[in-house]
Amino acid sequence: MTNARAIGPAASDPAITLPVLGMSCASCVGRVERALKAVPGVEAAAVNLATESATVQGQGVAPAALVAAIRKAGYEVPQADYELAIEGMSCASCVGRVERALKAVPGVESAAVNLATERARVQGTAAMPALIAAIAKAGYSAQPVADAAAPADRDDRHAAQQQALRRDFLLALVLALPVFLLEMGGHMFPALHMLIHDTIGMQASWVLQFVLTTLVLVGPGRRFLTGGLPALLRGAPDMNALVAVGSLAAYGYSVIATFAPGLLPAGTVHVYYEAAAVIVTLILLGRLLEARARGRTSEAISRLVRLQPQQARVRRGGAVVELPVAAVALGDVLEVRPGERIPVDGELVEGESYVDESMVTGEPVPVAKTAGAAVVGGTVNQTGAFAFRATAVGGDTMLSQIIRLVEQAQGGKLPIQALVDRVTMWFVPAVMVAAALTFLVWLAFGPSPALGFALVNAVAVLIIACPCAMGLATPTSIMVGTGRGAEMGVLFRKGEALQQLKDARVVALDKTGTLTLGKPVLTDLELASGFDRATALARIAAVEAQSEHPIARAITDAATAEGLTLPPVSRFASVTGYGVHAEVEGEAIAIGADRYMAQLGLDVAPFAETAARLGTEGKSPLYAAIGDRLAAVIAVADPVKPSAAATIRALHGMGLKVAMITGDNARTAQAIAGQLGIDDVVAEVLPEGKVAAVQRLRAAHGALAFVGDGINDAPALAEADVGIAIGSGTDVAIEAADVVLISGSLTGVANAIALSRATMANIGQNLFWAFAYNVALIPVAAGVLYPGFGILLSPVFAAGAMALSSVFVLGNALRLRRFRAEVAA
Repeated sequence: MTNARAIGPAASDPAITLPVLGMSCASCVGRVERALKAVPGVEAAAVNLATESATVQGQGVAPAALVAAIRKAGYEVPQADYELAIEGMSCASCVGRVERALKAVPGVESAAVNLATERARVQGTAAMPALIAAIAKAGYSAQPVADAAAPADRDDRHAAQQQALRRDFLLALVLALPVFLLEMGGHMFPALHMLIHDTIGMQASWVLQFVLTTLVLVGPGRRFLTGGLPALLRGAPDMNALVAVGSLAAYGYSVIATFAPGLLPAGTVHVYYEAAAVIVTLILLGRLLEARARGRTSEAISRLVRLQPQQARVRRGGAVVELPVAAVALGDVLEVRPGERIPVDGELVEGESYVDESMVTGEPVPVAKTAGAAVVGGTVNQTGAFAFRATAVGGDTMLSQIIRLVEQAQGGKLPIQALVDRVTMWFVPAVMVAAALTFLVWLAFGPSPALGFALVNAVAVLIIACPCAMGLATPTSIMVGTGRGAEMGVLFRKGEALQQLKDARVVALDKTGTLTLGKPVLTDLELASGFDRATALARIAAVEAQSEHPIARAITDAATAEGLTLPPVSRFASVTGYGVHAEVEGEAIAIGADRYMAQLGLDVAPFAETAARLGTEGKSPLYAAIGDRLAAVIAVADPVKPSAAATIRALHGMGLKVAMITGDNARTAQAIAGQLGIDDVVAEVLPEGKVAAVQRLRAAHGALAFVGDGINDAPALAEADVGIAIGSGTDVAIEAADVVLISGSLTGVANAIALSRATMANIGQNLFWAFAYNVALIPVAAGVLYPGFGILLSPVFAAGAMALSSVFVLGNALRLRRFRAEVAA
C-alpha cells in the first residue's frame, strides 16, 4: 500500500493539507499559492517548499478542485492508495452501499469493495478519517488494513465468529423445533393435531409458540434485527433487513392472532410462528455453512502465513541465540538444521544442502544449495546443516511479498463484477417493492383467507431473494483461483489478469532467459579418433580459462562440472578474429573458427557433417587443435529450457498461437522455433521493436499475452494485454507484469492460462446460479404457480433455498482448489 500524507479535512478542522510534488524554488511556491487562492471558497493558502505541502483554509472547498488547480499550474499531487478492513457486510447490497459511500467522499477517484475478503481499496486524495467516517455513516465499521488484525488474528476472529454462529444456530434449533412440531406437525398429521387440541388446547399451543419464537428472535435472531432495522430506517435495506422484515411480519401477524384476534377479518385468524422461528434458524445454518466455506477460500493465504517460522537461531556476539524472526536484522548470520524451515531470505555462507522450495515455486524437486546460493524464507531444508547471511527480512522477504501480492489480487474486482454491481445496487429495494406488490395482489384477488395468503407469500418473496449468492459469486472464485495459482508458483499481481488471460489468443515469448536458460553452456563436444574426452576437455578448458569471452566461461564450467582438474597453461595469446592458442603440458593448443584451423593448415572436413548439423540448430561450431592434429569440434549455445517443448505443445492444445520475439539473430531464432514448433518468429528487434511486434501480433490474432524476463522486455510486458514475467528475471520485468511465474519454469504459462479459464468458467457458473435462482424463484415465491397448479412456496422452504444458494456458490468456488496443472512441473 502506498501511503501519501493525509489529504482532506478532518471532520472538526476546515484546513485541507495537500502534498505537492515538483516545486523547486520560491517562484514555484508563489505559483501554487496563486492557483489555490483562485479556487472559489478558498480564504487562505500557504505553501511550504521544505515539506512540499500546501495548507488551505476555506468553507465548502472540494479537495478535487484544489488538486485540479495545482495540476493545472504544472505540479503534481500524489494519490493515496488506501486499503481498509470492513466489518458488518453481509450481502452484495452492502458492497454497493459501502462503495457509494466511499465514492461520495470528496477526493475519492475510485473505490472497490470485496465481500469475500471484507476489504476496500480506495484511490484518491481523500483522508483516511474521512473514509472511515463515511463507512460508519453507511452503517459499517472500518479500519486501515495496517491496523487490522494480523492473518493469524483474523483466523482466530473468524473461528470465534463461527463458534458464535454455531452456538446461535443450535439454540435457535432447540427453540424452533417445538414450534415447528406444534404447528406444522398438526397440519401434516391429523392425530397430532387432535392430541394437541385435546391436551393443552390450541390457545395454549399458540402462547407456547409465542414464547419460544420470541426467544428465537431476541436471542439468536437479534443479529438480523439490530443490523436490518437500522439499515431499513436509513433507506438502505440489506439482507438483514429482508430477514428482519420477513420474520417480524410473520411474528407480528401471529401475535395479533394470538392475543387480539378481533382485530383480524373473519377467517384470517392463523399463526405463522413457525415461519418466523424456522426462517431465523435456517438462515443461521446458511450463515454457519457460508462462514466455514469462506474460511476455506482464504486457506491459501493462511497456509502461506503458516510457512513463516516464528523463531530463528542467530549468531550474535560469538554465540548462537534463539530470537523471534521479527528480531532478525539484515546481515545477521543464521543457522539452519536438517528438516527446519528457513526463517528469512539469505545467501549461504557455510555448508551445503538440498532445499524444498515447492511451497513457494511450485517446483517439486529439491534444489541443491552451496556457498553463495540464495535461499528463501519459509522453504524447508532437507539434508544438510548450513549457515546463511540474511539479505531480506520482515516485509521484504519473498514470502511476505507473495502474501501481499496474493492478497491484492484476491481483493481485486474483475470487469465482469461491474454488471453484478449495477444489478445488486437496486436489487434489495426492488425485492421489497415486489414483496409489497405480492401482498397487495393477494390481498385484493387471493382466495380466503386473503390476508393470510398475502402475508405468507410476501414473506416468502422477502426471504427467497437475498442477494448473498450474487455478492459472493465473483470474489470467492477469485480468492480460491489466485490462492491455487500461488500454490502452483503462478502469482496474479492483479485480479483483472484472471479475466484478461482467459481471452488471450496468441502467446508471444522472449527467447533468451524465457525459452532458453539465458546463459551459454557447452552443448556439443565431438572428438577425432585417438583423443580422450576428459584429457581433451581439461586442456581446452585450461586455455579458455585465460579468456574473458562468455563462450570460454561455458567451456570451463563444463569441465568443472565433470570434476576435471585444469592443467597449467603457458604462452597464452589471443588472435583477434580467429581464436586463442597456448601451451599445455608441452603441447600446443589452438581453439577457434574454421578459418583459424585453415590458417594453421588443418582440414576441418572430417567434421563437416557435424558442423552442418550444428548450423541447422543455430549453433556456431568451434574447433580445437591439440599438437598438430585437429582434435574436436565444439558448440556452445544457450540451450532451450527442458519445459519449453511441453509448454508450447500445451498452448497449441489450448488453441493458442505461439510466437517468439527476440533480439537474437534470425538464424538462431528460426532454429529454436523449428525445434519447438513455434508459429511466428520476430528476430533481431530492439525493445521498441518488441512493442511494435506485440501490436502487430495483436492486430493479426487478437488478445495477446507476452512472456519475458529482462529489462528490455518491460515495454512489451506493459504493452501486452497480459504481461507474464519469469520470476527468476529482473525486478523491472516483474513490476511491469500482470502475472509472475515464481519458479522461472515455462510450465507456469500454460498453467496460468488454464487456471484463468477455469476460474472464469467457475465465476460464470456462480453468476448463472445466483441470477437464475433469483429470477426463477421470486415469481414462485410470489405465487404465480398457485392459479394453475395450486403450488405455494412456504417461507420456511424459501429460507432453506436462500441459504443453500450461497452455500452452493461457495462450494462451487472451492472446486478450484482441486485444479490440476495443465503441464506438470
